[in-house]
Formats: sequence, structure tokens, C-alpha cells
Amino acid sequence: MRREGSALHGFGVVTLKEIADRFTSILVVVLIVLVVATAIAVVRGGIDQIKEITAEDPYLFLRLFTRSSPLPLVALLSFLVPLIAIGLGFDSVNGEHNRRTLSRILAQPIYRDALLFGKFAAGLFTLAVCLIVLWLLVIGLGLLGLGVPPNAEEMARALVLLAVTIVYAGFWFALALLCSVVFRSAATAALVALGLWLFVTILWPLFSPAVADAVTTAGDILGVLDTRQAFARLSPSVLFNEIVAVVLDPSVRSTQQSMLAALGLALIERGAVPDAPIPLLQSVLIVWPQIVGLAAGTILLFVAAYVVFQRQEVRA
Repeated sequence: MRREGSALHGFGVVTLKEIADRFTSILVVVLIVLVVATAIAVVRGGIDQIKEITAEDPYLFLRLFTRSSPLPLVALLSFLVPLIAIGLGFDSVNGEHNRRTLSRILAQPIYRDALLFGKFAAGLFTLAVCLIVLWLLVIGLGLLGLGVPPNAEEMARALVLLAVTIVYAGFWFALALLCSVVFRSAATAALVALGLWLFVTILWPLFSPAVADAVTTAGDILGVLDTRQAFARLSPSVLFNEIVAVVLDPSVRSTQQSMLAALGLALIERGAVPDAPIPLLQSVLIVWPQIVGLAAGTILLFVAAYVVFQRQEVRA
């Protein structure tokens, strides 16, 4: 009981100290400015395109997240969130090594696991605050620009988007934290994390269809699509894009719908009305494996960082 109480106390101290340091740093100020600029640009570009849509669209407010010029908000989130998370986490642990402060911290009644948990919780809290601010700005500016309040279904789907984006940010922050633990040089950790991001986000979706075709034995087109999609889902950005595509568009009934449409095919369900919206719960169930996959990847990366950090030698 004494160790558990001391560990919880150390976790709280580290978390609060890290949060205070992050919110007083110039980096978070830059992030807030970036968030505000992104919200204004997205809403301004989105409203111009939404005005061209008929007012009879029952999900007009959700178009703020999926329609904008030059890029919709979900595309910007898929690109910017990993960069922000890596920027916050690449020097979380090796920075303490380089400043010769890690041994002094662990000399206090603070356990290693409490230190690592505190740094992860503080980083995730910072990311969550930035994303919540962006979400509120988009909702508020969209309300002013459209003059139409969102209904309950739209708000629920927007909240699911916010929660999934926080999990997505947690994945990349856990990866940056792992690189920070493994590599003593902050520059090396940043380059490795950015290299992995470039590979799984840009290169892997381009090469995965060829890899899938080389190993698949299925003869029908649906089997080939399933194999390609399984390989593509090794990229967290693909999982994130599949989730938001289903959650923000109630007419989407499958994660393969876009690929089938590109091939001139259609998804046919018994008793289903074409383009009829489906309930939010059904949309979440469709992408539940992707949500679990993102959360599981975050946990695995953090566990890997925890194991490596526990085995490292700390010298003064």
C-alpha cells in the first residue's frame, strides 16, 4: 500500500509539473496559434462550399469537417496530428538525460514507472486540450457562419471524431516517447519518428497493394480487396481515415464502399435504401475494429517504451 500511494503521488507530481512546463513553453503557444489559424481557414473554406449544398441536407454541419478548400479538416488532422505529437514527445526522456536531470528526479521518492506514466499523461493532456480547442472553434465558427445549429446526431458524431483523434494523437505520442527512450540523442529520436511517420503514412499505402497482390491467393475481386485493405491497415493513418469516413458520413455502410465505387461496383444490403443514413451506433460498430486497433497500438508502443526504460541504466 505504501508503494502504491507513493507511486500515485509521484505520478501526480510528474504529471502536474510536465503540464505546467508544456503550457508555459513557446511550443504550446505556437501550437495554439496553429490551431486557431487552422480552424479559421477550414471553416472559411468549408462554408463557401457548404453554401452550394442544398439546405435539405440533414447533416449539413458535418460537412464542415469533410469539405473545405484546399484540404478538409479530417485530411489536415491526419497530417498535422502526428507531427504535433512527435514534436511534443521526441525529447521527453532523452532531454532529461542530456540535461543531467533524470538521475536527480529518480533520486527523489519517484518511481520510474510513475515518471514515464506522468510524461505520457501530460503529453496526451496537452494534445487533447489543443484538439478540443480546435473542435470548439470549428463548431463555434461554423455556427456563426452557417446560422444553423447542429442537431444531436451531428454533435454525437463530432464528439466521436474528437475522441478518435485524441486516440490517434496518443498513438504518435507513444511512438515519439518510445524513440525518446531508445535513443539518447534528441535529433536521432526525431528523425526516426518522422521517418516512421513518412513510411507508414505515405509510402506504405502506395506499396501495400503490390505486397498484398504478391501474397494473395484469392481469385475473386472481393478477396483481393480484403487482402489489400488488411495490408493497408497496418498504417494508423489508414485506420484513422476509415474511421472518420464512416463516422462523418451516415450514408457510408462499409469501409470498402469507396474502393467498390472506384471499381464501378456498389455495396448492396438486403432491405437497405440507397444513400439512406444509418444510426450512429451502427457507424461506430462498423469501424470498431479500427478504433480498437489504434488504441491497442498506442498501448503496445507505451508498453515497449516502459520495458526499455525500466531496463536502462541511469547515471548522474
